[in-house]
Amino acid sequence: MVATSNACPPSDRAALLQFRAALREPFLGIFNSWIGTDCCNGWYGVSCDPEVRRVADINLRGESESPIFEKAHRTGYMTGFISPAVCGLTRLSGLIIADWKGISGSIPHCISQLPFLRILDLIGNKLTGEIPGDIGLLTQLTVLNLADNQISGEIPRSLVNLSSLMHLDLRNNQISAQIPRNFGKLRMISRALLSKNKLSGQIPASITHIYRLSDLDLSLNQLSGRIPASLGLMRVLATLNLDGNRFSGQIPASLLSSDISILNLSRNALDGQIPDSFGARSYFTVLDLSHNQLKGRIPNSISSAAFIGHLDVSHNHLCGSIPEGPPFDHLEESSFLNNSCLCGKPLKACRNK
Repeated sequence: MVATSNACPPSDRAALLQFRAALREPFLGIFNSWIGTDCCNGWYGVSCDPEVRRVADINLRGESESPIFEKAHRTGYMTGFISPAVCGLTRLSGLIIADWKGISGSIPHCISQLPFLRILDLIGNKLTGEIPGDIGLLTQLTVLNLADNQISGEIPRSLVNLSSLMHLDLRNNQISAQIPRNFGKLRMISRALLSKNKLSGQIPASITHIYRLSDLDLSLNQLSGRIPASLGLMRVLATLNLDGNRFSGQIPASLLSSDISILNLSRNALDGQIPDSFGARSYFTVLDLSHNQLKGRIPNSISSAAFIGHLDVSHNHLCGSIPEGPPFDHLEESSFLNNSCLCGKPLKACRNK
């Protein structure tokens, strides 16, 4: 039977079948529908551009509410590797192969040669090797999610050329070396999630030039040096997680009177006093300063904060009386434990009062 003119081209079908041949999915049968000549019609996870009838998206998620998963009462598991044959799909705009837990091997370097690629989501597999060095060629890429793999090496210098990138997630890998100094070239990015890697060096000052950045997570790395005060001047930044690093020096006062609502600086080597710079703009759902080397008193200005939901200053060298009133009237003892000589509710009463 000859394929109709509306069917996908034989070259796309052949590339998909080579891609499938490199993978093993034993439980759900998601590839059972990959039969017939028209890969644009009824092939699970495959969609095509209706105008040019070329494969535009591969969307294969190992955790899904699809009837296939509900009927099997399980999440997906797949082994094998991502075949370079996928690069034959030259009109591909979305490649999602997420949460299959067992797919290994490296990211095909030819991925960088897909000029229309907008989404690359390979989270939750066992991918190794390095991020392709010329990934910066993907100037239309808006989402790069490689989290929860075993990727190593450095962040490629070319990554900062991803001028359309909005969401970068490299969490929970083995990526080392420094964050590129010109990381701030990623002017469109709103979320940069780099936690639980082996990154070292300092936070590049250029990060503070990213006007749209709302969520910066650099936690659980080996970053050091001082925390840039300019982070507190970013008008959109709402979440800043720097916990579990080797930052030293004092807490920048700007962070406590900023628009940040989730601030986690715990488990570093920060010293000096907590800045007395809280004010009406200070609105924290989470403020965690625990496990540092902070000393002195808890500043009285903290009572002028608009809101503090969760506060933790435990495991420091703080001393003196805990201020009365909000937010302290709803906090538990654990928020203040293991300091030098803090007193007052919810701890023991101060002797000289």
